[in-house]
Amino acid sequence: MAAWRQAGLNYINYSQIAAKLVRQALKTEFRTAAAKRDDTSVKFTHWKEGKPVTEKL
Repeated sequence: MAAWRQAGLNYINYSQIAAKLVRQALKTEFRTAAAKRDDTSVKFTHWKEGKPVTEKL
């Protein structure tokens, strides 16, 4: 069994912790560039009858 699973983590939590530790270990000049990649965004698309629904505002 994987060590992260034995610790009670799922893979998403494990990878988030690992990424945070790697970013903290970077030199200062590389840390700022890595921090920019830390931001994420999510796009939701509503589907109806097998096709994406576009709503005009």
